[in-house]
Amino acid sequence: MFQRSEDFPFTRMLEENWRDIRAEYETIAHEGGMHDWPETQLYNRGWETFGLYAFGNKRPRNCARCPKTTKLVEQIPGMVMAGFSRLAPGTHITPHCGYDGWAQYVLRCHLGLIVNEQCALRVGPNTRHWQAGKTLVFCDATEHEAWNFGSEPRVVLLLDFRNPRFRWRLLNPDLTAEIEAYILDQWHTLSLREKLNYGCWRLVNRWGRRPATVQPGAPEHAAISAPRRPE
Repeated sequence: MFQRSEDFPFTRMLEENWRDIRAEYETIAHEGGMHDWPETQLYNRGWETFGLYAFGNKRPRNCARCPKTTKLVEQIPGMVMAGFSRLAPGTHITPHCGYDGWAQYVLRCHLGLIVNEQCALRVGPNTRHWQAGKTLVFCDATEHEAWNFGSEPRVVLLLDFRNPRFRWRLLNPDLTAEIEAYILDQWHTLSLREKLNYGCWRLVNRWGRRPATVQPGAPEHAAISAPRRPE
């Protein structure tokens, strides 16, 4: 369900600085930094992202390219995910829920950067439109979908932060095979800390998951398991 943005003081900080954030996005987009979201089964076309933080891990190279945005999101209590999300005209992200073991214990925030009247977000039974410079906060564990049927892209700053009700809960996302494959594809770009954290995640989830397959040339600990995303 949607939450009240005013219940989270950091949203005002984001809204007051949205033009600076949009300017850094525009630089990234101009330089060709956006990439297709790997879970292509969730959308028809045109969903691209640029990550600053992923599952609690800082992406140092990407953050260095967006110093103002990084400084802002790092002030958010419990921030564990941050990046830009762009939907091209005609894009539809179909109904889905976030990763089990993660989505129940975080809240998601969107800051509108580039919007139009024909893009919207449905969470549960409620549908809302993004507004430039305004935030939407919702529970990623609730079924949701998004679309952009306008003629211009829709761009938001997307971030996850720990739900205050579950501040000390262990976050252990049940990643899909597509996300794990993407991690392996980007292995050469990951920092040592990112690689160690992923290795620890694989070790913790070695049991109780579906049989895994190892991609040719991938590290043995980085086996790809079948997805168990709750829909």
